[in-house]
Amino acid sequence: MNEQTAEPHKAPEPSEVQPPARPPREPVFNLPPALLFSLCLLAMIYAVQELVLSDDALNWLFFTFGFVPARYVIPLSQQGPELFWTPVTYSLLHGSVQHILFNAFWLMAFGAPVVRRIGTLRFVLFWVFSAIASAALHAVLNWGDVSLLIGASGVISGLMGAACRFAFPAERRPMAPAHLNARLSIVEALKSRTVIIFMLLWLVGNALIAVGIPLVGDSDQPIAWDAHIGGFVFGFLLFSLFDRAPRPPVMEPAGTEKDVLQS
Repeated sequence: MNEQTAEPHKAPEPSEVQPPARPPREPVFNLPPALLFSLCLLAMIYAVQELVLSDDALNWLFFTFGFVPARYVIPLSQQGPELFWTPVTYSLLHGSVQHILFNAFWLMAFGAPVVRRIGTLRFVLFWVFSAIASAALHAVLNWGDVSLLIGASGVISGLMGAACRFAFPAERRPMAPAHLNARLSIVEALKSRTVIIFMLLWLVGNALIAVGIPLVGDSDQPIAWDAHIGGFVFGFLLFSLFDRAPRPPVMEPAGTEKDVLQS
């Protein structure tokens, strides 16, 4: 009788357990690229001011790119072309570390939702025109003055005014990413309790600055509160010219179900 031998059945070796994949790390500052570039540009310009330029070169920089209301009472034949670009370039210069850090903080806070909503090109245009609006009101209220205006505060005030038109959640509505909120009309914004409270706090802060009580920085350096107001009014009233309709969220068609894997 022949006996057949068979190899004993080997139990399958358990597969190696793979550790769960780590979720992607979120950046510390989740800022739009255009805003990050703006912050880096401001920081780089200030670093050059402090670390590279001599006193004479710094005075030339401020005169050539800072905003001076007196330029607009002098005949064109007696001055250079600086009056054409200084209503914008002054917003790229800063006078102290406290000045640029304070502006950078508020630029991140209010610039991010605006950039996400309107995109890079419109953000650049908004920066240019809000800087011009801030300088224009400052020039009107200080006509012929030889004082120097520098800093991005007017632009940031414009971003704050723009944010009042969409970024604050309406009462009794579910929270959503700020840049996806519907744009409020001017009347609707003025009826919003959240917007009104923010505007009142903003006005109180600028009123304190106007009477000589600075909120930050060197108390010996005057602050152009009027430029802040010019920027804020511009952003609040004219934001719709730069706005674009936010993309609606993708909704699942009614009556459809997602595929479910069953084991």
